[in-house]
Amino acid sequence: MKFRSVILALAAVGAMTAALPASAVTVRYANQGDLKALDPYTLNETTTIAHLGHVYEGLTKRGKDLAIQPALAESWETPEPTRWRFHLRKGVKFSDGTPFTADDVVFSAERVRAPGSNFATRLPPDAKVIKVDDHTVDIVTDKPNPILHYQFDGWYIMSKAWAEKNGAVAPTPAAATTPSFASLNAMGTGPFTIESHQPGVRTVFKKNPNYWGKMEGNVDEIIFTPIANDSTRVSALLSGEVDIIEPVPLQDINRVNGSPNAQVLTGPETRTIFLGMDQARDELVNSNVKGKNPFKDVRVREAFYKAIDVDAIKSRVMRNLSTPSALMIAPEYFRLAKEFTRPKADPERAKKLLAEAGYPDGFEVGMNCPSDRYVNDGDICRAVIGMLARVGVKVNPIIEPKAQYFAKVLKTGGFNTSFYLLGWTPSTGDSHNVLYEIMGCRGRNGASRGDTNLGGYCNPKLDELTDQILVETDQAKRDQLIKQAYEIGNADYAYIPLHQQSLAWGVSKKLKVAQRGDNQVRFEWVVKGE
Repeated sequence: MKFRSVILALAAVGAMTAALPASAVTVRYANQGDLKALDPYTLNETTTIAHLGHVYEGLTKRGKDLAIQPALAESWETPEPTRWRFHLRKGVKFSDGTPFTADDVVFSAERVRAPGSNFATRLPPDAKVIKVDDHTVDIVTDKPNPILHYQFDGWYIMSKAWAEKNGAVAPTPAAATTPSFASLNAMGTGPFTIESHQPGVRTVFKKNPNYWGKMEGNVDEIIFTPIANDSTRVSALLSGEVDIIEPVPLQDINRVNGSPNAQVLTGPETRTIFLGMDQARDELVNSNVKGKNPFKDVRVREAFYKAIDVDAIKSRVMRNLSTPSALMIAPEYFRLAKEFTRPKADPERAKKLLAEAGYPDGFEVGMNCPSDRYVNDGDICRAVIGMLARVGVKVNPIIEPKAQYFAKVLKTGGFNTSFYLLGWTPSTGDSHNVLYEIMGCRGRNGASRGDTNLGGYCNPKLDELTDQILVETDQAKRDQLIKQAYEIGNADYAYIPLHQQSLAWGVSKKLKVAQRGDNQVRFEWVVKGE
């Protein structure tokens, strides 16, 4: 966002706040990224999911410790190994007054799997969603699935009547060039409603007076302003024009903590930042190598892995606020993670591997990176580019705001990338999500497998283990299967895991805020004092 736009947006924030009753509690929030679409099935990305979680709800939700809790489903059981029964909460209404029923769950199941949805993996491909009565839904699978409900907190339930009335039955693809009704409007059962939405400028949320649940916080209104510029965002916090910013640039943490009216909340995040390579195309889309794809050669992938010094990224780019990773998942989510270690960078070995693969002088390749999605994402990419240059690889940066970035690299954009940086928080808090969605063969044995496997890595043996992991109920056996799958992925150099970044939220000292490891700012828990 341009500086002038930021100033105008903040001025509007002040004017609107002044017009509110004296008793109303407003919290002003700024993030480096924007909220491009309100359709809850458009963009499977944490900040977007968090924003829309103010308005929409799933059958389940997660607490401050990320434990699964009842939401639109007040309880559930498994009367048979392959049948889950969800008892829906009675008396719940969408914000337009329409009652919430099983018909909305069945409709949402169909919509989330329809072409254009970026959330198809929220429901396993074999799952059949069956209405039992107005407040009971069965989900039947071909095989036992002990983690079926682990992702339901991010599968938001939409109103069938509202979608049909407004021509919003189909999901809005991330790459859509024309806004749909659902991308500009939202109507759910959650603690807030959206009063106004100006993409790129401001979104105003108001407390839902008819919300079925109890809110721990006292917030009546949230005014979200995207501020991409780091210094402008920090200045807005320090001046009191906004109450929460995310993230705080690492170099500004001490400055914020030294101010009289704000502080930085830090903590470990469960997101893994990693690099991926196109291993599917016969020729890369952004490279000087013609007629073949260097990344199909495991020696080239290993060379890239060994050229990158994650310890240097930690100290120089992340200012020691990151944890280098040997796996594609945070250690909090896998009991045997400590059995994996990451070898040190070895540029000389990387050069030899490239020469053995037929690239003694290296080659050129484009690299897609977001500029406003992860902590220091652009700087990480620039550091990687420098490290690869030392082994003879010329990387041409394609660093863009996340909206343009995601529109290209995701499934709806045709996976238009050769080499990229991405971050992933498993929505289930379980390795199966990573192995299925990030590391699974695209479309194999289920249309949603590998939906976020941008590079098209594929090893059928890993897929077989992933399918066993899904149905294995013995935890010790399951952990061993997960370990075997990660060993295969590491041996293939399928990806280059970098680190888990640390959370850094700038918060006014007037606020009491709960910080979750999945980096979702949940305003139903925020308490604002004087």
